[in-house]
Amino acid sequence: MIIKPKVRGFVCVTAHPEGCAAHVQEWIRHVQQQGPIGQGPKKVLVIGSSTGYGLASRITAAFGSGAATVGVFFERPSEEGRPATPGWYNSIAFTQAARAAGLYARNFMGDAFTSEMKAQVVAAIKADLGQVDLVVYSLAAPRRTHPVTGTVHKSCLKPVGAPYTNKTVDTDKGVVSDVTIDPATDLEVADTVAVMGGEDWEMWIKALRDGGVLAPGAQSVAYSYIGPEVTWAIYKNGTIGLAKNDLERAAKAIDAQLKPGGGRAFISVNKALVTQASSAIPVVPLYISILYKIMKQAGTHEGCIEQMYRLFATQMYNGHTPRLDEAGRVRVDDWEMRPEIQAAVVKIWPNVTTENLAALTDIAGYREEFLKLFGFGLKGVNYDADTEPHVPMV
Repeated sequence: MIIKPKVRGFVCVTAHPEGCAAHVQEWIRHVQQQGPIGQGPKKVLVIGSSTGYGLASRITAAFGSGAATVGVFFERPSEEGRPATPGWYNSIAFTQAARAAGLYARNFMGDAFTSEMKAQVVAAIKADLGQVDLVVYSLAAPRRTHPVTGTVHKSCLKPVGAPYTNKTVDTDKGVVSDVTIDPATDLEVADTVAVMGGEDWEMWIKALRDGGVLAPGAQSVAYSYIGPEVTWAIYKNGTIGLAKNDLERAAKAIDAQLKPGGGRAFISVNKALVTQASSAIPVVPLYISILYKIMKQAGTHEGCIEQMYRLFATQMYNGHTPRLDEAGRVRVDDWEMRPEIQAAVVKIWPNVTTENLAALTDIAGYREEFLKLFGFGLKGVNYDADTEPHVPMV
């Protein structure tokens, strides 16, 4: 079938297998061009490995330090007349490239929140690798069935305490408007923390430790975002921010468990980027569009793969130890949060309208990056040609 992008609001409902593979190859080339990461990880588990920062972490580990990788993800395969999700195609492309380079790569497709998935992964690590020396936790999910209680928790993106009104942009139509979001209920806050907080990360580490597959000195990292004050009501001080606070709680608890064996756990606060998750958050896409323009002009713009390579090469490995902020977090959002960058955002923000959106922001760059997530707009791919959407997982 011929596959074209079909955008519905903040999501694209189609994905291109050859385009996704080309995108993965772009990221692999970037890591290879930067050079090997000294003293890097050798056996890595990435929980949430199919898109965004999780995929970038897996690529960085494999092609930056020759690591064997195990990826866990939940994606939808193709159906009759319907392509698979981009994460499905990304994972296939990564696995084929890793194995062609002589690297171990094994995938587990299913619900990472279940005890059964944890047991399967532990058994595979024990059989194939013995132990892992890095665990990356990078899950972004809309719901979680609790493995003990059976309760289904659904996350939401809402402010807490009061309604919130600010500018947002329809990135597909290019319309700037005000949006008002009602505050979350106490149950919605609790549910979001249950889905996006740190409990499942703790359960993964417990399963790995109990199974004897965490190497001495093993590290674990999870990803978060803080951002500027203009996004705080919907992010840092909203439901997802409270979930990230719980993730930080879990990081401290896991760190205390790993330290006696020479290991550590921490949160990496990353840059605002176009991802499938960030596209769904009101206000944030407009902020990202402004940020991209400013950081590209300053020569400091980074995407997912640049961020993860910098995290591994300058904070975790190559003889480095993580440089932590006052809350014990690594900050690879440091270039985004530079005062001169944020001052420029603050100056532009109140002046953006539908009419001047293209001039004041990098909405074109936002759209380009958004479509790349789904395998569209990649050089060397013929989007007018028939392509096979039914690609089996490897």
